[in-house]
Amino acid sequence: MQILVTGGAGFIGGHLAERFARDGHSVVVLDNFDPFYDLDIKHHNAEIGREAAEEDGGSYKLVEGDIRNAELVTDLVADADYVYHQAAQAGVRPSVDDPRKYHEVNADGTLNLLDACRDEGIERFVMASSSSVYGVPQYLPYDEEHPTTPVSPYGASKLAAERYACAYGEVYDFSAVALRYFTVYGPRMRPNMAISNFVSRCLNGEPPVLYGDGTQTRDFTFIEDVVEANVTLLEEDAVDGEAVNIGSTDNIAIKTLAEEIRDQLAPDLELVYEERHDADAEHTHADTSKASELLDYEADHTIREGVSKFIDWYQENQAWYEPLVRRS
Repeated sequence: MQILVTGGAGFIGGHLAERFARDGHSVVVLDNFDPFYDLDIKHHNAEIGREAAEEDGGSYKLVEGDIRNAELVTDLVADADYVYHQAAQAGVRPSVDDPRKYHEVNADGTLNLLDACRDEGIERFVMASSSSVYGVPQYLPYDEEHPTTPVSPYGASKLAAERYACAYGEVYDFSAVALRYFTVYGPRMRPNMAISNFVSRCLNGEPPVLYGDGTQTRDFTFIEDVVEANVTLLEEDAVDGEAVNIGSTDNIAIKTLAEEIRDQLAPDLELVYEERHDADAEHTHADTSKASELLDYEADHTIREGVSKFIDWYQENQAWYEPLVRRS
């Protein structure tokens, strides 16, 4: 199959591109190499994708460009059977400072892809949405019927993008699916996330820093589980026009997470608390029963299992990865 992965040099997109190449598909990656975090991680992701193609018989092509470039997007979609749209302007907190950029990339950029998909007649459009679309919980865990009232420009832009995707799929008769990810983590993750920061600080004898009192809870999803959900959509036909939660089996308080990482790596350290950011969600927790029903999805990693696996990977790859975390 011919698969276009937007944002394919990023964290989730990089893992998807690698997997598709290993499975023998022809993969084209579109990424604008936005310097939101250290670009050496993106270059590393691209190199792994190339190696996967060479080792396992797929093909891998990297195109440096932006989803806001409608002409480029149209040219790339014309050759694709499937589009896996992972490109986005990430970050809840920074979106408060520059909301228009988040709309331009996440909403308008998605519309460029959808216009091209409509015109070219692709097999399926799969996009990365976010638990940020839910906003303040009226109940937990979030199911897909929960009101979508995002509290950050990032969340609003992701909701606009997924609603456009599902609407286009409905009125223009092509398959579109939005996967609402719940805080994805794992090897090669974005370095400015809580888990990577906690691990890095503990390995360097520095206390983990928590924003707020640490009672906030998160549903963290291991990258391998996210990849499996996406791969299923190369075959599964029962999800057209749907938004589907992709989460873990449970959630965990940020303080508990920091303590568990600390206890594994540097038990003598004390936690440090700083002021909480207003745009941060208080709690997230995914109801994944819809994903189970439609995609036969089941997270294979509890949060504790996944974090332990990430710590092992981090220590094995510390020489190249940690300097990038430290300067992000």
